[in-house]
Amino acid sequence: MKRNPTDALIVVDIQSDFCPGGALPVNGGDAIVPVVNALSTRFDTVVFTRDWHPAAHCSFSAAPQFMDKSWPAHCVAGSSGAAFHPDLRVPANALVVSKGTDAAREAYSGFQGTTLAEDLEKRGVSRVFVCGLATDYCVKHTAIDAVRAGFETVVLEDAIRAVDVPPGAGAAAMDEMKQAGIAFVQSGDLP
Repeated sequence: MKRNPTDALIVVDIQSDFCPGGALPVNGGDAIVPVVNALSTRFDTVVFTRDWHPAAHCSFSAAPQFMDKSWPAHCVAGSSGAAFHPDLRVPANALVVSKGTDAAREAYSGFQGTTLAEDLEKRGVSRVFVCGLATDYCVKHTAIDAVRAGFETVVLEDAIRAVDVPPGAGAAAMDEMKQAGIAFVQSGDLP
């Protein structure tokens, strides 16, 4: 698959709280950081999304069930857990999109409640490559919303990881994305 100047890379939520040792860790979440670092140097337009929740966000639960509206407190705006993984290289010209900023609403997608679609259109982007955490939540919703916004969408399969709760949720999310017309490639398939 050949890259072109109208492509953008969207890096979803590679934050400390989603990596081992964080409040809501994705198994092996930090293992994709070197892959993403290599990818981010190959695109003119690079977007980094991040959960940036208020302290009293509706998704936080004292007894989390690991589902909508019942997660451990995570990625509280300005906290060390909300920071990007310390080894993740964020280029100076990258677009950083904060999501989940409304205390009363869940927001898994980088497009929900943000100007991401408009920002990409202003840059002449027609195709997006999506990677990051977690496959079954924020990656899935961001990729599907990219399609809905009119972007050709590709997920970089070796640069995503799933929460996988319940077991099989990651595979189900990949099937759902494929049904939405999203292509899957390996980062090595990009010249």
